[in-house]
Amino acid sequence: MVKFGLLGEKLGHSLSPKIHNLLFRELNIDGNYSLLEVEREKLPFFLAQAKEDLYGMNVTIPYKTAVIPYLNSLTKEAASIGAVNTISFQNGVTKGYNTDYYGFGFLLNYNGIEVKNKKIAVLGAGGAARAVLQYLSDNDAGNILVVSRNPEQAEADLREMQLTVPLQFCDYAAFASQSGDVLINCTPVGMFPNIEASPVSREVVANFVAAIDLIYNPVETVFLRYAREEGKKAANGLLMLVAQAAAAEEIWLQCKIEDKIIVKIADTISGEQ
Repeated sequence: MVKFGLLGEKLGHSLSPKIHNLLFRELNIDGNYSLLEVEREKLPFFLAQAKEDLYGMNVTIPYKTAVIPYLNSLTKEAASIGAVNTISFQNGVTKGYNTDYYGFGFLLNYNGIEVKNKKIAVLGAGGAARAVLQYLSDNDAGNILVVSRNPEQAEADLREMQLTVPLQFCDYAAFASQSGDVLINCTPVGMFPNIEASPVSREVVANFVAAIDLIYNPVETVFLRYAREEGKKAANGLLMLVAQAAAAEEIWLQCKIEDKIIVKIADTISGEQ
């Protein structure tokens, strides 16, 4: 049996075990995926022991940055994003990846949402936004506007990212008059249990051609309902979640997972919510 897990602090509601167990079934792999709740002061010891016991692990908040000093190397994307969500253990060597980057790309491609030369607005400047911004820059977005409650702090926080497309910043009041091609919510506003909230108004959503919400619970947030009712292309974050898990499996197991398996698992989970 091959063993994997999700490293975090409080993991009671994670969908990761369900997703990975469905992947194991599709791949005919005898695998086990556990939730690994670790207190911060025990992190160094845990990581040293984990590479003896596991083939690899995923990492979630608050440890996506904290694990980096304990790894032997990082991929280019993980280094620029400044966060790791997947670690491989091979021959005692630890390497950090950010598969959220690939998951976001899968979400875009599946939904036919183009970013090359497009005007894109990203709501939020936290950890979720960083992988999105890296992908947009690497795939030649024409213009990227980061919307934050504190744009000066957001600019300072994102300054070290190795982006080829320069970022612009504004607050939500200034953003109300903006328009563009793709609007991406990288904030937790609208997530269960506060499902009646939206980070921006219907009028703002109507100013864009497509809307993406990285939230996947609920399946349709108020933000995405606005987009659907305004006749815009709309997509939630569930496919990204499954695709980033599949990308981690590909790294750990040195295999290729077909797109149809990713879509099948996302459909299965969506039907259960």
